[in-house]
Amino acid sequence: MEKNILSLLEKEERKLLNVHSCNKNDVLHREGETCEEITIVSEGKIKIVSYSFSGKEIVFNELGKNQIFGNNLLFSSEPNYKGDVVSVDKSIVVTIKKDDLITLLSSNKEFLKEYLKIQSDFGKSLNSRIKLLSIDSALERFEYYLFINKGEVDFKSVTTLASELGLKRETLSRLISKLEKENAIKRSLHHISKIN
Repeated sequence: MEKNILSLLEKEERKLLNVHSCNKNDVLHREGETCEEITIVSEGKIKIVSYSFSGKEIVFNELGKNQIFGNNLLFSSEPNYKGDVVSVDKSIVVTIKKDDLITLLSSNKEFLKEYLKIQSDFGKSLNSRIKLLSIDSALERFEYYLFINKGEVDFKSVTTLASELGLKRETLSRLISKLEKENAIKRSLHHISKIN
């Protein structure tokens, strides 16, 4: 389980935090807005989405408890959100303004180390995502996805999993059926595991 970075803050330092409650489908930020803070998901789930010209939703990222967004934009030369930030369910988020974050990073070594770890892990995750989406073959893309998830994948629906993989739902559905018949994977309602 991810360490809660907020637990590393002292009582006085917590005064720099801003806590917000969000309902399902609340838009926290719009694409193009300037990012002026980092946001930590305390409860619930947040997604970052954009829309194609035809109106199709493209999910860039989904973030759950203890995950952070805005951290890669905040100190960027172009700190604008690349998509809408929307709450998937009822959520609680904690924001830290740029100057307050600098204060916390300067004064709390354990917070700084955890923040840098999160940044590094995000970079690794982003590289894996880029590699995943650069694979042309649906089979190889799915196998790589299983590999980076240690052979175990939980998903809400085939549609959401297809979106995560950048595949058409029908393509993924046929592929899963084929791999099940070949005894390469085992599937339950919302779980797929690789058979060795």
